[in-house]
Amino acid sequence: MRLINPDHIKEVIDLINRGPYFQLLSMQIYELGIGYSKVLVDLERKHLNPFGGIHGGVYSSLIDTAAYWAVYCHVEENAGYISMDVSVDNLAPVKEGRLIVEGKLIKAGRSICITEAMVNDNNGRHLAHGVYGTIKIQRMAS
Repeated sequence: MRLINPDHIKEVIDLINRGPYFQLLSMQIYELGIGYSKVLVDLERKHLNPFGGIHGGVYSSLIDTAAYWAVYCHVEENAGYISMDVSVDNLAPVKEGRLIVEGKLIKAGRSICITEAMVNDNNGRHLAHGVYGTIKIQRMAS
């Protein structure tokens, strides 16, 4: 069983959450583990489309984020990964409240990882679902 350093994970979460895109959407990763991640966002006016519902791009960004980071603790330290594909299914509209997104590893192969993410509201209602593929790459020594 792979062990993870909780201090390292805390530093990674802090670094991610300070990222410009994360701050733009006011989303936060609050949990990372082997094969999973959790992201949250409290909906604001900036997340809505002109008709007052959540913009589909917000669902896409949340799914992309949770699914991508669900792989982080699983890959080797000298490996990275890049996005290959993401598909998003919008299951229900929402206008307000907190969204909780759980990313889970489905399959980690030698070169491709497949993950999924589910967007829920505070009551556990499924709002969006997505499947995500990444390609592992070897990082070059510096």
